[in-house]
Amino acid sequence: MQVVLISGMKQNIEIERKFLVNDDSYKSMAIRHYDICQGYIAKGNGKTVRIRLRDNEAFITIKTAPEPNSIAHFEWERPISMDDARELMAHCLPGVIEKTRYIVKGEQNLFWEVDEFHGRLEGLVLAEIELEDENQTFDKPAFIGEEVTGQPQYYNANM
Repeated sequence: MQVVLISGMKQNIEIERKFLVNDDSYKSMAIRHYDICQGYIAKGNGKTVRIRLRDNEAFITIKTAPEPNSIAHFEWERPISMDDARELMAHCLPGVIEKTRYIVKGEQNLFWEVDEFHGRLEGLVLAEIELEDENQTFDKPAFIGEEVTGQPQYYNANM
């Protein structure tokens, strides 16, 4: 995620591309993995407020939808206590997401985050790569399939 200064205000801009996954070869390539449980306190008008538990850490995140003709969007994330996260999870909208995230080191010091979903989304596997620039080029490992960047049905908030 980039942090840029706009009119004296700190902005957190995330530029990522998302892909379906062809096979499970990412598992043997992963340098680490962890379990995630996340829910949404609010979502609408292209904005979300998310609570995420990742192993023994917890975060609150605010995101906006990308601007037209862009894949960059605002993302603000801060750590919170596990107790606060558990309390907030009890107030999340229906449809809590459970997944295992695998981190795969790619070329050019880039990292792939491969999410293997569980529960009602069992069988869905998505990979994301975070970029510094919308036009940045990168190599795709063999497990990367069809690009689904910008397709709302693949936004976690819509699942």
